[in-house]
Parts: sequence; structure tokens; C-alpha cells
Amino acid sequence: MIIFTLMILRLLFFVLCASVFGQGTFVFDSITVNNVYRKYRLYVPNSYTGQSVPLVFNFHGYGSNAQQQILYSNMMPVADTAKFIIVYPEGTKNPTTNLLFFNAGVASDPDDVAFTNQLINHLSSNYNINPNRIYSCGMSNGGFMSYYLSCMLPNKFAAIGSVTGSNFLNWFNCQPGRIFPAIQIHGTLDNTVPYNGSATMAPIDSVIKKYRVICGLPNSPQTFSFANTSLTDNCTATSYRYVNPSDNKIMVELIKVFGGGHTWPGSPINAPGTCQDFKASVELWRFFRQHQLSDYITSAVEWTEINSPITIYPNPCSDYFYLTETVADELNIFDIHGRMIRLQQMDGKFYIYELNDGIYFVKIKNKTLKLIIPKK
Repeated sequence: MIIFTLMILRLLFFVLCASVFGQGTFVFDSITVNNVYRKYRLYVPNSYTGQSVPLVFNFHGYGSNAQQQILYSNMMPVADTAKFIIVYPEGTKNPTTNLLFFNAGVASDPDDVAFTNQLINHLSSNYNINPNRIYSCGMSNGGFMSYYLSCMLPNKFAAIGSVTGSNFLNWFNCQPGRIFPAIQIHGTLDNTVPYNGSATMAPIDSVIKKYRVICGLPNSPQTFSFANTSLTDNCTATSYRYVNPSDNKIMVELIKVFGGGHTWPGSPINAPGTCQDFKASVELWRFFRQHQLSDYITSAVEWTEINSPITIYPNPCSDYFYLTETVADELNIFDIHGRMIRLQQMDGKFYIYELNDGIYFVKIKNKTLKLIIPKK
């Protein structure tokens, strides 16, 4: 049955490849990260003429690839209308299964956080990307990756979205260190990433609670039910929206698909369990467009990856850290909001026991390193 389903899906992909989705230009390219060529595909709408535009990352699922995610999510028409660029990164092969994946915090290699960060820098040097309006979303493994990036690159993304993804339990307690908007779209009959969690994956309700608490919102969502326009998909959908009362922005949102499976709602590839009452790509952008990074970070220090002999150790750290070189007179540390913090130093140790958990930036000789303080 699984092999038959895969054959049908592949046939549908070939058929859809002959169709035209969107009216822009596709770019197939790669960058080198840690001496490895990392591929990506880019969609640039025809409306782009050099003006400042948003950038949306769209990560594929485990065993899929960038081209399939392009067809499966069909986000290009949204980009044409809303005038943003989409990048579809491609994962690397899992050495055990030989399937493409993104390392969303479950292994030491590959470093997909570095890949994402360098891809942002690369695209920003070739296109006029608005740094306040960079977003990440993805399917399944790509949704896990988006949540992981909210913790690992919180100064790069304004908001994230996940379709059928979750948090892995081994990093569920990670914190972005700032208010971080997030939207989750998930089916109640998802057998791959179960709605109620598993031995390795957090329940979806707990993920929503985590980001609701991060955003300082009460447990009193506004609800919105999508019209049941498709009577043959065996599903309905309700949106639970946690709203900031001061400006009515939706900060955290759960679109719960009752009867939905491990699928992308509204996809033109109508696999079993796909809800057709709404389009996930449209709802993701509806959520993203409300948020800008500058709304949550003021005067943030830019983190740039560097090739330097200076490193912080241990990192993460709880009480103090060392530097591999003596540069005390040229060291400054900033929190995620760009506020400078004074540290006590003694015998080469920099004491941070009074700091809250989160991400900090240590500026040394015009270079910036990231310091992680885990939850104590």
C-alpha cells in the first residue's frame, strides 16, 4: 500500500511539473557550507525589480526534496500576489536511510543552522531582502526545523510556521530569548507526527502552550471555524488564535484539522487525509505578514559566523566561560535586545551566573560570537 501510494504521488509530481505554478522565475543554485555544496531552489516573482522584499524559507519533509516541496506546497501564487521571495533549501542524505533530511537538533552533523544562516547572508547579498521580514515554514521535518531555528537563529526570523511538524523532546525546553510568533497547522489523525506526541516528539498542544507563554499571552484564544467547503475530504478545521490585546496581532495560532492526516492542507496533490477547506500556504502568509523582527528586537547585535581562533568554552555554559585568547579589554556582551551587559571577570573567567537563560552575543575585536545559557 505504501509503495503504491508513493508511485501515485510521484506520477502526480510528473504531471504537475508540466503545469505552471506562479508567474515568476526559478533559480537553482548552491552554496558551500563546511566544505559541502548545499543546494537550494529560489522563486522570485516577476514583481521583483530590486525593491526591498520579504523572504520566506520553505523546508521540505523527511525523504522529500526542494522540487517536491515547491509543487506540494504551491506557495508561488501567494508570493506573486504578496510580492515576496521563497527559498526552498534542500537537505542532505541521512547516512542510514539515504533519504534527504534536515538536522533539526537531533544529530551533530550536518549543521543546518549554519546552512540557513549562510543562505540568508548569501541571498541578502544578491537580492534586496528586508531583514525585518524573514520567515520560516516547512512540512513535517521542515516544521521541526522552523521551530529549531526560532531557538538557534532568533535574531534572523520574525516568525515561523509549521505544517505537521513539532518540537523534539530533547530540545523542547529551548527558548528563543524573545517574544516569538508561531503558527502550527496539524491534523488530528496524523500518524507520522501524532497530534498527542510520541516518545520523541512533543504534543502539539504543549508546543502551542510553550509559544503562548513565550509571548506572554493568556490561555483564552479566539476561535474561527473554516467553512466546510469540501464535502469529500472528511475533515473540518478550526483556528485557535492567541491575540495581543494591545494591537490585536495574532501572536500564536493553531489551525487544528479534525480528521486531517500528515498532509499540507490545500495542496494540489490531494493525498488521502488532505483538508481542502483552506490552503496552508495562504494561512501561513496571512500570519507572517503581521510580524516584523523590529517589533520584537530593538538594536539587536548581528550575529555573523566567523573564521577566528577566538572561541567561547564551554558553550552552552551556566556559571562562567573562558575565551581561547585574552581579549578582555575588547569584549562586550549583549542580550537579544541589543542591551549591553557588564560581566565580572576573574582569573580569565567571565561569570554569567546572574544572567537569565537565553541567547547572548559576545563581541570581540569587531567579531561576534553566540553564547547560549541553558535553562537552569
